[in-house]
Amino acid sequence: MHKSIIIANWKLNPGTASEARLLFSAVKKGVAGIRNAEVVVCPPFVYLPALSEIRRAASLGAQDCFWEDKGAYTGEVSSSMLKEFGVTHVIVGHSERRNWLGETDEMIARKIKAVLKEKLMPVLCVGERERDSSGDIPVVVEEQICAALSGLKKGEFKNGIIAYEPVWAIGTGRPDTPDDAARAAIFIRKIVKKVLGKTAGEGVRIIYGGSVNAKNAASFISKDIRGMEGMLVGGASLKADEFVQIVKSISEI
Repeated sequence: MHKSIIIANWKLNPGTASEARLLFSAVKKGVAGIRNAEVVVCPPFVYLPALSEIRRAASLGAQDCFWEDKGAYTGEVSSSMLKEFGVTHVIVGHSERRNWLGETDEMIARKIKAVLKEKLMPVLCVGERERDSSGDIPVVVEEQICAALSGLKKGEFKNGIIAYEPVWAIGTGRPDTPDDAARAAIFIRKIVKKVLGKTAGEGVRIIYGGSVNAKNAASFISKDIRGMEGMLVGGASLKADEFVQIVKSISEI
């Protein structure tokens, strides 16, 4: 079994570099000594240089990347640039980028390849916009996974991460139920096996995101079945005490 992984997605926060250093330092101090969980912090790009100098106990991730190494692409950042600052994980295909910036499945697939080319860990985000009253996982989730992974060779994504984030749960205070999330994890693993084979399907880690907090995080992780194996945490990751409590609660399972 993999270690659980907890990824902090700071999004467009905090407002200053000094606040970012304070938050990162508090998280780093709080999770020091925890051996049963992996912690990744994804700050805005501009804070990566400062945080790369003080990283320990928590790894650094990025919230996005571009698919080309360099060129006339105003405002973009390549995975090779991120690697230079110690980034190990890259979020790709977050619903906010799909919705607000019009990212397509084709763009996301190209970004996945770029991340893997630099031997970084992609964190592919998938999820439906509306809750299915039947509890079934909508076909759009399968379509997102197939589109993102179909151009890869069988062994390329074997240690990748897929974050299931139902869009209706993000920032709403209405998380999915642990049982439904576990079913989603099983469904997603089957899709990965279908696209990339059994080895990739068994190796991939599937994590949950969407209104995660210190009170509910541990309920999504089970010893009994291989369901969710970590969390992608948004708003709660901006409060060091709460984020550290999430990490501790999951590490104790």
